[in-house]
Amino acid sequence: MFSKQEAQQLKKEFWTAFGKSFPRKWILYDTKIKDMSFKFYADNKKAEVSLDIEMKDEVFRNAYYEKIWSLEDILKDYVGEFQKDEYFTLENGKTISRIWVEQYGVSIFNKNTWPQTFAFFLEKMDGFERFYYEYEDFIKDV
Repeated sequence: MFSKQEAQQLKKEFWTAFGKSFPRKWILYDTKIKDMSFKFYADNKKAEVSLDIEMKDEVFRNAYYEKIWSLEDILKDYVGEFQKDEYFTLENGKTISRIWVEQYGVSIFNKNTWPQTFAFFLEKMDGFERFYYEYEDFIKDV
């Protein structure tokens, strides 16, 4: 087990190594839609790439979710099988809509799994971005 400081240092090394391995500008928060962003996540059991729709106004949040959901089969072509939750509850209690892909069996604390995690991040985020760029006008038209 790692101390809190060691865990923090490993996390920092992980994200630094990922950034150096794939030095490109990701869309992430720059979707041009307020409170809609792409995110990377990794912990001691899995890695995730997600599209989070975090609008406080439930009507708008649901409208964006439905737009993206209407493109379900097309999104699968870009990212493969994914999960979705129109009412996903974050640890802080906030409800968002989330569409995500995940990979188990990797760990931010196991450097041997980092290449596998980085490849997963690259493939899936690239797929999400290509999907978004292709259908951006349709998605924004809410």
